[in-house]
Amino acid sequence: MYIKLRLGNATIDVVDAVRVLGVLITPDLCLDKHVTAVSAKCYFQLRQLRRIRRSLDEESVATLVHAFVTSRIDYCNGRLAGAPKAVTDKLQRVVNSAARIVSNTRKFDHGLTHV
Repeated sequence: MYIKLRLGNATIDVVDAVRVLGVLITPDLCLDKHVTAVSAKCYFQLRQLRRIRRSLDEESVATLVHAFVTSRIDYCNGRLAGAPKAVTDKLQRVVNSAARIVSNTRKFDHGLTHV
């Protein structure tokens, strides 16, 4: 049951998460919504980079991955200290996908160890 707040003639709906400086904060301070939103945005950027991967050299791809993906993961990552493993595993999968795009390998290819 959600309570609506009335200020004068305006009615303000209650939401389940608030974005403060780009970080989703829920009432219980759970990180699931924030990590899900960050990983969704990163996967979108990775899909776009995968489309143009053939047209770029390795250094350009690494720069774009850093600009669009790792910088987004690193932003406010101090909030993730002490987070459950299930939460950090979502971000680790994003980082692994980014590494595969930089190294130009597929998901089940061997050889990601050199990255």
